[in-house]
Amino acid sequence: MKYTKQWIFALAIAGLPILSGCEKETVLSDSKVPEEIATYTSTHFTTHKILQVVKDIDGFTKTYDVVLDGGVNLEFNRKKEIIEIDGNAKLPDSVIPEKIRTYVAANYPSNVITDWQLEGKNQQVGLDSDLDLEFSMNGDFLRIDN
Repeated sequence: MKYTKQWIFALAIAGLPILSGCEKETVLSDSKVPEEIATYTSTHFTTHKILQVVKDIDGFTKTYDVVLDGGVNLEFNRKKEIIEIDGNAKLPDSVIPEKIRTYVAANYPSNVITDWQLEGKNQQVGLDSDLDLEFSMNGDFLRIDN
């Protein structure tokens, strides 16, 4: 039993560099951009062109980082679902859930949403005033995030 624990510990230590050193970024050519990502960008960001798509594998996590012209960055998870949108101007209404858009319009009428992301089991939006608001997945307001 004593040797088994030592053996398992030795294997775990030996495998640690392998797991932590698995970071790999690959710039995808236009023909290699996943269809789901191309469709999302052409549907919601019709006036923006894809400048670069990077597939990022870090351990067991795979994401796709998309850079659009006009200062818009998108991040998709391994299932090619949008998880973050970072912009410097008003985001298209089609990418923000209606309940969140309605709340922001009613409570912050002089501001626009410039960022959106999934944060755990919640959604977060950033306004052009640098204020971050947190919402449930159903779009219910939770709090101002600092």
